[in-house]
Amino acid sequence: MHTIHRRSFIKKASLGLSAAFALSQLPKELLAAAASNDMPIGFQSWSVKDKLGKDFAGTLKTMADMGYKLIELCSPKGYAQIGFGFLASMPTADVKKTIEDAGLTCPSCHFGAAEFAADKIDDTIQFAHDMGLTQMICSTFWLPKTATLNDYLAAADKLNKAAEKIKAAGMQTGFHNHEFEFATLDGQLIYDALMKQLNPDLVKMQFQTEVINLGYKAADYFKKYPGRFISSHLSDWTADKKEVPIGKGVINWKEFFAAAKTGGVKNYFVEMGFENFKDSVPYIHSI
Repeated sequence: MHTIHRRSFIKKASLGLSAAFALSQLPKELLAAAASNDMPIGFQSWSVKDKLGKDFAGTLKTMADMGYKLIELCSPKGYAQIGFGFLASMPTADVKKTIEDAGLTCPSCHFGAAEFAADKIDDTIQFAHDMGLTQMICSTFWLPKTATLNDYLAAADKLNKAAEKIKAAGMQTGFHNHEFEFATLDGQLIYDALMKQLNPDLVKMQFQTEVINLGYKAADYFKKYPGRFISSHLSDWTADKKEVPIGKGVINWKEFFAAAKTGGVKNYFVEMGFENFKDSVPYIHSI
């Protein structure tokens, strides 16, 4: 057994305290930048579902090698017919282990609106617990084009009910927007109407930056609704609406990340074509 002499221990401890003191004297801006650069970046599994279906473990490892630390999964049951059927027959414990073996963590998952219904929510919560999730995201209500504003509000009320159970189970409910929540019904922007109807103590929002193509900035909404957000889907776009790696498009990402703190955002999941993933991580860490 290696013995540490008292004098040597005191010297090392003193050096450690001195370093800690020196670190504490650094400008807060530098400390914040360091924390930001260490921020774990995730990816949404939807846009790489075809690759995951062909080689689940291998694709997870590829994403981890690019620098991604988190994955946001899509529910094997809820998405069985649209790309995730390959996971439906895999035991949940095996799904979780495969993700962890790749060096990734899965804190969040997208579920179909039907999985939040009263007769399904218990099974959905059980899957979330087995996966070790902290966030359960409703991936929009998928209402028909003929839906009224009242239909959206009624769906929001149902999600509030499910969120009560989810909160009691120790997890956070979220709601993910698509472009159609940024349409107008009865003179109101659907998204703003939902923000009024969803209980802020129960349901947090997951903002998709793609709506920049409609003229809506995530930063504006983070400031407008402080503390109402849990996560965000990141993608970048040119002025002519071509998807590009983060930092190559029109979004002001320094403004985005600064405002995201006001919004309460905890996790960031890049969602884009596979060819744009690799160049996005170093840019995010650079700012």
